[in-house]
Amino acid sequence: MTTTDVMMMGWLSPKALASVSLGFNLYLPIMLFGIGVVSAAAPIAAARVGANAADRDGVRRVAHQAFWLSLALALPIWIGLWHARAILTAIGEPPDLAALAGRYMHGLEWALAPNLLYFSARSVFSALDRTRPILIAALLALAFNALANYALDFGHFGFPALGVFGSGLSTTLSQALMFVALVVYSRLDPRLHEARLFSPPFVFDFPALAEIWRLGAPIGLTIAVEVGTFAAAALGMGLIGADAVAAHAIVIQIASNAFMVPLGVGQAASVRVGHAFGGRDRARISRAGWAAFAITIACVTLSAATMLAIPRLLIAPFLGSDAANEAGIIALALSFLRIAALFQIVDGAQAALANMLRGVHDSRVPALMAILGYWAVGAPVGFALAFLTPLRGLGLWIGLAIGLGVVSALLLGRWLARERRGFI
Repeated sequence: MTTTDVMMMGWLSPKALASVSLGFNLYLPIMLFGIGVVSAAAPIAAARVGANAADRDGVRRVAHQAFWLSLALALPIWIGLWHARAILTAIGEPPDLAALAGRYMHGLEWALAPNLLYFSARSVFSALDRTRPILIAALLALAFNALANYALDFGHFGFPALGVFGSGLSTTLSQALMFVALVVYSRLDPRLHEARLFSPPFVFDFPALAEIWRLGAPIGLTIAVEVGTFAAAALGMGLIGADAVAAHAIVIQIASNAFMVPLGVGQAASVRVGHAFGGRDRARISRAGWAAFAITIACVTLSAATMLAIPRLLIAPFLGSDAANEAGIIALALSFLRIAALFQIVDGAQAALANMLRGVHDSRVPALMAILGYWAVGAPVGFALAFLTPLRGLGLWIGLAIGLGVVSALLLGRWLARERRGFI
């Protein structure tokens, strides 16, 4: 859906594309922190299923506490993001881009609550081996988001042309649709209906909520520090120039789309490892983890080869018809994409390893490893290369790749150490 937003903003104007990129990169780390917190429901619910497949009350309790957390996280974030324009202006972004980004955020920020509710439900659906409705809901929302963007961004089908605000509003409506689709499906599927995930009473259970928070907060922090590095790179691009921001927005969307495969496999790993962990089956824990790792490496190798083989074809859908005026954006995007291709493998590896460790309820040490790799190594190297050498935007991308490599190596060592100890 974000790719659809960015693509249509590219058709609207380079300035719209740059402003949406700035706004979204302010929103993204916060949103993903919340997703990380509530996604802890997946390995926790999976462990309960692995220990006792008939424990419907325990699974429902996990779901309800994840819903409470979703709403609790959304409220303060809404208040902060309403002032996105002031925040971006304060850190030195161009005032015209900051103003457009603030307008975009006024439409987008309301997506947070339905998004977190959707991810809470999706986590428990996965633990119950119900992933098909998640895909159906996402495909419905994707189609709706494309139509809503076309209508609200440009003023088609009798709607007013809302520009960047319309893009944000489209995503909010799409996220709400995804959550509603899962609620409806839960009434139709016998196993989900038996679990009564969305049925009252929604009792506040502090021990169960605290369990999600203890595992989920480090997961959210891990995701936030990784994506925060990318967001910082995007804000750094804003200090370099509008062309750099636009090129970065294009390449980050291409890389993000490729990342969806290792992300999905990683989430499956957290559930499968979680099932085995709940059943205390050490051999199955190891087998599930390494299977996910092997699949991930195969997929990211293919995506890296694709980026190197057909870079112009991948970039083209994000650009308008005025190729002459966009030549600078194209040149920068091509250079960034070469680095993005190289870090596909380490990015996929760290995603798989992090989710493998989450399956055995190990999230605190991986969070510290992420902070070390991304912010003690990757970000300083990237900003040094960008602003102390002629590399500029390319230097930021090199720093991102180095940070991912460090985190992958640390997480691999952590998994091997846990495996040697029998995942105790």
